[in-house]
Amino acid sequence: MIRPSLNDLSAFVAVATHRSFRRAADELGTAPSTLSHAMRGLEDRLGVRLLNRTTRSVSPTEAGLELLGRLTVALTSLDEALDAVTAFRGNVAGRVRINAPRVAAAALVRGVLPRMVKRFPDVTVDIVVEGRLIDIVSGGFDAGVRLIDSIPKDMIAVPFPDPIGFVCVASPAYLDRAGEPTTPDELQRHRCIGHRLPGGRLYRWEFERAGRELTVDVNGPLILDDEELMADAAAQGLGIAYVANWAAEAALAEGRLRTVLPAWMHKPERAAVYYPGHRAVPPALRAFLDVVKTMPVGAGTH
Repeated sequence: MIRPSLNDLSAFVAVATHRSFRRAADELGTAPSTLSHAMRGLEDRLGVRLLNRTTRSVSPTEAGLELLGRLTVALTSLDEALDAVTAFRGNVAGRVRINAPRVAAAALVRGVLPRMVKRFPDVTVDIVVEGRLIDIVSGGFDAGVRLIDSIPKDMIAVPFPDPIGFVCVASPAYLDRAGEPTTPDELQRHRCIGHRLPGGRLYRWEFERAGRELTVDVNGPLILDDEELMADAAAQGLGIAYVANWAAEAALAEGRLRTVLPAWMHKPERAAVYYPGHRAVPPALRAFLDVVKTMPVGAGTH
């Protein structure tokens, strides 16, 4: 048996992971027909069918799944071995493109980037703020940042040390004037600052207490799509806002905002950097991931 090339094995991992010749070809920068031909050749050399093909789909066979599992681990180890020698070339340099929603981008700016600048001054971090969950591979990104539960299962995730929490806040003047709600249902009688999501719909405020979950449609004088602006509007006395804790922490510390319904807020959620495990990890991305992995607890919350 002629040993397959590393390129063919990497191409197989891309096809089997995406379950699509077109998407795998987009990632690898080749034509789907070229990739299909290469997979036929790989199957001929190995003497076993690796992929089930139809006119509309492609999926790994049992043998293909076995090979995919072993190759994913092997290629990851190979990437790590190659990255280990980059230190002998001098400083790590390059650009790493990250796709992240606004709340996660803020965590990066506050917690990760100051450490990146100190440890890897020749690496440029290019962050694109994107509220929608997109295909980072076809979008040309090295990695993305999302809440862990929303990360695709075929990606490798590196969690942030600190979860992201949310708070309801209002100015002392507003609460003195309108009263303080004691349950989420009472928000119906209050002026609330709406949050428009990236897809265009309004966010329905979510609460939880002792296993009881509530979702509330709120009304008020203002709708925004930026959490810092929502916190600023609340500090101006325009109503109650529901924002990530980082957006309100300065105004809370200065007494310009007070928390509302703290016992009803959901537990903080974990976010993570994620990236495809079947492709080579560039040194700049590896440096970025190393900083995330070594961040101390509390580093991104101040």
